[in-house]
Amino acid sequence: MSKLPPVLQNLSLPVIGSPLFIISNPKLVIEQCKAGVVGSMPALNARPAELLDEWLAEITETLAAYNKANPDKPAAPFAINQIVHKSNDRLEHDMQVCAKYKVPIIITSLGAREDVNQAVHAWGGVVLHDIINNKFAHKAIEKGADGLIAVAAGAGGHAGVKSPFALIQEIRQWFDGPIALSGSIASGDAVLAAQAMGADFGYIGSAFIATHEARASDDYKQAIVAGSSDDIVYSNLFTGVHGNYLAPSIRAAGMDPDNLPESDPSKMNFGGDAKKAWKDIWGCGQGIGAVNAVTSTAELVAKLRTEYEAARARLKL
Repeated sequence: MSKLPPVLQNLSLPVIGSPLFIISNPKLVIEQCKAGVVGSMPALNARPAELLDEWLAEITETLAAYNKANPDKPAAPFAINQIVHKSNDRLEHDMQVCAKYKVPIIITSLGAREDVNQAVHAWGGVVLHDIINNKFAHKAIEKGADGLIAVAAGAGGHAGVKSPFALIQEIRQWFDGPIALSGSIASGDAVLAAQAMGADFGYIGSAFIATHEARASDDYKQAIVAGSSDDIVYSNLFTGVHGNYLAPSIRAAGMDPDNLPESDPSKMNFGGDAKKAWKDIWGCGQGIGAVNAVTSTAELVAKLRTEYEAARARLKL
């Protein structure tokens, strides 16, 4: 069994909703948490930066009121994603706001930083760092991260190329802390499969885009419902880091998804310039074939829970 910190021990379903750039917002995070899974959003979604304070106040106050009214069924904790790459000039400000509200979980991306981990630990928070290979996993834990998000092949947005089987088994040879598996997970069956491989949680993103609460266009949501793994393109053109995107959005932008040029990784930008790229080009993972309708977040989590329990029953677990 993995050694889980207390904040991650009592989820009603072993799922962490991944932070969706531009798309995640307080409404989605709150509904995810109330449904019993970890809700998350990128700090950079709050624009201007001052809006982050308002959003964290809304999330913490709403969930506190919910927990008071539902002591026997409290909400799951929430997480804030921080891009710790040098291109993020908001990091210091956003970390100060997170410290003010003692955000229970921080998800760090694009570089492991000891100072960030120490800051989170100082207010009692937990750090989960996303990685695409075993080498980066070692670095993250060495620098003080509490857990890992293993981003395997097929994940939406920035993704690696490793098979989830290879990635999890390599990490589990030396690490017994919390691991969430990312990569084409969009059903309760897949969540249980992630646990069977050795992960503690399924890390789900694309399925939550097709919810009423997500801040995505109707066309984006319908493209997910209509799409399958055949519609996913892997490219580093849009942010400088390889990721998975919906081919129809690339065509709509006047480009050929089968003939995209390479980008210069040294020009990564996750501030203003990246926002336009991600607004026009839709990030998405290969698991969308399991998404058949736009629903509420509560309905999606209920569906995942039903599928998860049915899978456990089939295996007599």
